[in-house]
Amino acid sequence: MNMKDLRIRVGKKAEEIAVELGVAVSTVRNWDQLKTAPRMTPMGFEKLMKVYKCSFDELVQAQKEAGMGED
Repeated sequence: MNMKDLRIRVGKKAEEIAVELGVAVSTVRNWDQLKTAPRMTPMGFEKLMKVYKCSFDELVQAQKEAGMGED
């Protein structure tokens, strides 16, 4: 499951996510296309998890599957 899968699971368009999180639509599209990963403050990630209705573990897994969570 990647960021796009999480977004689709909650039934929201990229535009809706962008408005709810206060980011550009292009930012959400970049997450969907695996070009970038979310970079936020801890409070920003808390909001992201609420918008995507996912757990921290699901968010980490989405980034790992995109190849963005590996060091």
